[in-house]
Amino acid sequence: MNLKCIAVDDEPLALEMVSGFILQTSFLSLEGKFENAIEALGFINNNKVDLIFLDIQMPDLSGMELARVLEGNKIGKKPKIIFTTAYNQFAIEGYKVDALDYLLKPFSYEEFLKASSKAYSQYASAPSITAEELPEYIFLKVEYQLVKVVLKDIIFVEGYKDYVKVHLNNRPLPLISLTSLKNMEDLLPERQFMRIHRSYIISLDHILSVTRNTVNMGPLTIAVSDNYKENFLAFMNKWTN
Repeated sequence: MNLKCIAVDDEPLALEMVSGFILQTSFLSLEGKFENAIEALGFINNNKVDLIFLDIQMPDLSGMELARVLEGNKIGKKPKIIFTTAYNQFAIEGYKVDALDYLLKPFSYEEFLKASSKAYSQYASAPSITAEELPEYIFLKVEYQLVKVVLKDIIFVEGYKDYVKVHLNNRPLPLISLTSLKNMEDLLPERQFMRIHRSYIISLDHILSVTRNTVNMGPLTIAVSDNYKENFLAFMNKWTN
């Protein structure tokens, strides 16, 4: 069973990110995306919608006002709502309109998947989808677009103050994305990636050789910093014991 979803957000990049997350989630079906709540309400009134990913701060009709309109609509089954917002002061108000969950921007795909799984479990008597079922790719903001990045192509990620460089095995130059290394750490699945330095996340699949203090990734040998050495040595012990 797939949940019929729509995304509503007046910020185009945020709308594309949520829409991309929906498209890469096996149990969700993207039925529409809207930059204002009035258009979304018209669609909801004429189509079956199971789940709405809804921004709160929007002109004309806010996400919270749309939720109240749907709350008062006694005709048909009310869609579940997951709020997506940059403002945490709306959390309590969100629960007053029976919102299913509340995602605080910027959020990772893993957080999105956890909230979506909660919605799915309420619609079907099936076990929740877990983060172990992460997809084979992610979307990164590069300049003014969202770029699809296949996880297996990532060699390592290099962090700077306000951006990251994502080094790929099929591109001569890295992708530069305006995000933090911490956000990348949250976005990338632990089973495939490991942070070994305040400035580096590596792909475990692309390690060529290691010592107790360094990792050779081919184009670069990276020192394992003290703060991350315990996790790295635990990973190494699985292969040396």
